Amino acid sequence: MLKHMLLHPKINEVLGRAGHHAKILIADGNYPASSKRGPNAELVCLNLMPGVVTCAQALRAVLSAVPIDQVNTMMYTKDDPYTLDRDPPAWDEFRAVLRDAGLDLKLEPIDKWDFYKAVETPDHVLTIQTGDQQRFANVLLSIGVRI
Repeated sequence: MLKHMLLHPKINEVLGRAGHHAKILIADGNYPASSKRGPNAELVCLNLMPGVVTCAQALRAVLSAVPIDQVNTMMYTKDDPYTLDRDPPAWDEFRAVLRDAGLDLKLEPIDKWDFYKAVETPDHVLTIQTGDQQRFANVLLSIGVRI
C-alpha cells in the first residue's frame, strides 16, 4: 500500500525508475504531447474531459511521490493569438501547491519554443497529459535526490 498520494500505477512505475535530473512534464490539454516529447518519455493520458484532471492536481500528486529540485513553466507569448499580459492563473496554483508541499522553489519560465526543446531531451522520462484548459499551464519538473 502506497503512503503517498500518487496512485496511478504507470506513473509510479516510471517515477520509480527515474533518477536525479530526470524530467517530468505535466502538460495542459493544449500541449502537443504526441509530438513534443523526449525519445525516452512515456505518455500517460489523464485528460478525461476538459478541465479534468488539472495540472495543479497532477503536480500535487507527483510532489507527494518524488523530490523535485527545479520547476520550469512555459513562458506565455506576447506576439500571437494566445497573448497574455501577466502570469497565467495556473502559475499561482502551482506556487500554492509548492508552498503546501513545503518546497521553497520558484517557477522558472522558459520561452515557449525553448520549452519544447527542453522537453525533447533524453532526460525527459514522463509526460502526464491533463485536461487542463488554462493557457500556459505546462510545468516541467526536474527530479532531485532523496536526503
